[in-house]
Amino acid sequence: MALFAASPTTALAQPSCRVCREGDWVAQRPIRLVVPYAPGGSTDVTARLLAEAIGVRLGQPIVIENRAGAGGNIGAEVVARSAPDGHALVFTTSSTHGANPALYRRMPFDAMRDFAPVSQVAFVPNIFVVHPGVPANTLAEFIALARARPGALNYGTSGPGTSQHLAAALFAARAGIVMQHVPYRGGAPAVTDLLGGKFEIMASPLVEVIEHIRAGRLRPLAVTTARRAALVPDVPTVAETLPGYEVALWNGVLAPAGTPVDAVRRIAQEIQAALRTPELRERLAQQGSEPVGSGPEEFASFIAAELPKWAELVRISGASAD
Repeated sequence: MALFAASPTTALAQPSCRVCREGDWVAQRPIRLVVPYAPGGSTDVTARLLAEAIGVRLGQPIVIENRAGAGGNIGAEVVARSAPDGHALVFTTSSTHGANPALYRRMPFDAMRDFAPVSQVAFVPNIFVVHPGVPANTLAEFIALARARPGALNYGTSGPGTSQHLAAALFAARAGIVMQHVPYRGGAPAVTDLLGGKFEIMASPLVEVIEHIRAGRLRPLAVTTARRAALVPDVPTVAETLPGYEVALWNGVLAPAGTPVDAVRRIAQEIQAALRTPELRERLAQQGSEPVGSGPEEFASFIAAELPKWAELVRISGASAD
């Protein structure tokens, strides 16, 4: 568990309402932000950056609590069952509130009914990378190689049903190629084996492979988002080769259903304000993330639209977590 505290001066100044209006919600104690994944991953790092920024603005410490397991469902359920008073939040992703409802036959929560959307934080690109020994410098060349060697090439992922699996399965389906899936228990061991040439290609979160790309240990082919990533502007999108392709990972903040509207709006306002600061935008950019900072209603509509998209990816992949 990690604690991000506001400075004594800020904590004292916040309730004075120089910015607040009478009746606006004010945090009365530390706020718990559950990260439904293990410490150290890209989601955890982003959540900690955000917590540091909004803890100061809310005048209360933000307590990071890692509750990993079941693809993020365990941590999300903890918050869904928490008191809806504005002091419990979850840092959700396109897994917990995108793919998981289609992957798991029995979900411990309803992705829409059991949560109050607060704000989307960022989009996060995956990037297709290959071992330098693979004779393909572009995505088109890799597709040609795979078509010439059907079923002979392998793609690694951090596990069945993960964004890496779904991105690669959609790529294979759109390209009309056959590859073998090699699942790992996490992204780190998969990257290690890709570096060792144990398989040919992987769709990895950009932040997890950027240093290997810079050092020439991995060759980038394409990013999975609709637009090129600012961190690697010379790397094309998959859609530039396969029009219409897009797998955009995202993250955001949710509260339990029934959380007072004033609390949801106040927290959303502080997230939006933090995401407008050059400091936080730069730190997110270093991870390859694209800040968003949407409002509660916009985020709710976004999630509702994402669920069927990810359900279709799960169908194409044939993945199941049960």
